[in-house]
Amino acid sequence: MKTEKLKIVRKFIFFTGLVLIFAACASQKNAVKTDNNNGVEIMAEDSVEYEMETFDSKFETWYQLHNNPSQYRSQEYYENWNERYVNAWNHNASQPQKSWFFEPIVGYDPTIDYGFELNHELFYYFQYVERVLKIEIMPGGPRSIAF
Repeated sequence: MKTEKLKIVRKFIFFTGLVLIFAACASQKNAVKTDNNNGVEIMAEDSVEYEMETFDSKFETWYQLHNNPSQYRSQEYYENWNERYVNAWNHNASQPQKSWFFEPIVGYDPTIDYGFELNHELFYYFQYVERVLKIEIMPGGPRSIAF
């Protein structure tokens, strides 16, 4: 049972990293049109959309049950915690005694604006791993979030 959960979590992290990499690489570049008077006109803006995919149906169900808009924090709140969690996750992945669970490295760049929804869902995924699967990612995580 635990092995199945671990495989699901590993797949989730791996595919999340892939999705983020592909989304970053597939972003639309600005289209520029020049005219004879050396003027420049922007035709399209750079638009990137990020999406987090999970392959753990239990997480999806859990997330829907705990996704309460009245308890939302700011995007900066989620970004700050996600950066800490990703650093802790990646550190755990480099530790031989912990790499059985934290094997894939998570590619999260704090300088990229992934948007509120992705940051919120990623934060809640880390909460799911710690609170439901009972696998500590880092000590001293947020405890003010009511579930």
